[in-house]
Amino acid sequence: MSVPENFRYTNDHEWVLLEGDVATVGITDHAQEELTDIVFVELPEVGRECDAEEAIAVVESVKAASDIYSPVAGEVVEANEALEAEPALVNTNPHDNGWIFKIKVSDVSAVEELMDAAAYAEFIGA
Repeated sequence: MSVPENFRYTNDHEWVLLEGDVATVGITDHAQEELTDIVFVELPEVGRECDAEEAIAVVESVKAASDIYSPVAGEVVEANEALEAEPALVNTNPHDNGWIFKIKVSDVSAVEELMDAAAYAEFIGA
């Protein structure tokens, strides 16, 4: 199971990669393994403002539908349109091509409050 060192993580199994004031968000390798085969991703609308921990997207697998929460407050600036045609990217490459959305972060220091890779690995028992 992959837990990239340069990402931050939430208790809800989202990962965050901050570049400047824009954070890329997806679900972790652990989360996609638990969900199994992803068959649909409902993306957030670009321009949508959201609070931290607000449900913003949905990932559906053959097992269940799961809400995806924004790890930080801000405005959605991009959604991964490739997932509409190929939702399985979340399974095959959750930390790269399987990202879900990008958000312009209201307060970049909020990202530092999320779990680092070591804390997340301990959280999931890896």
